Amino acid sequence: MESKFIETGKIVNIHGLRGEVKVMPWSDSPDFICQFDVIYVGKLKKPYVVEYARVHKNSVLIKFKGIDTPEAANNMRSDIIYLRREDVKLEEGVYFVSDILGMTVKDSSDGRVYGKIIDVHKTGANDVYEIEKDGKSYLIPAIPDVIVSIDIENSVMVISPLEGLFNEN
Repeated sequence: MESKFIETGKIVNIHGLRGEVKVMPWSDSPDFICQFDVIYVGKLKKPYVVEYARVHKNSVLIKFKGIDTPEAANNMRSDIIYLRREDVKLEEGVYFVSDILGMTVKDSSDGRVYGKIIDVHKTGANDVYEIEKDGKSYLIPAIPDVIVSIDIENSVMVISPLEGLFNEN
């Protein structure tokens, strides 16, 4: 079941004297977070209006309306930030990691089940999906030669594995 909210990053520090927070983004690009007018913060997912947001190195500095002092910003430290799923428009073939985790992975030729996706590793070139079955872990590259289809609705990924990838030897 799709969650109404998507984890997008974590507030890791404060910045400056005006109440800015430093966010470590959990997206492919820090710019992604900067496009939203409302961000939801903490376990209660309290909505905050964004006055401005800008990329700073590999993080994002955000100034929320009503958070005007370092002390107020510091109260948000370590909070997770969220976006409402309905506010996010993804390009075709782009998915949230949370939608891929737990997906059943099947072979395109015979329907054999290889296991479930338990993690997504970011590498420089492409993502790598970690699949687990019967206590064993396998890594598959998220490249067009391997990934045949992704069905978010039914939580199934169909692959054409590289030769030797699932050999037991």
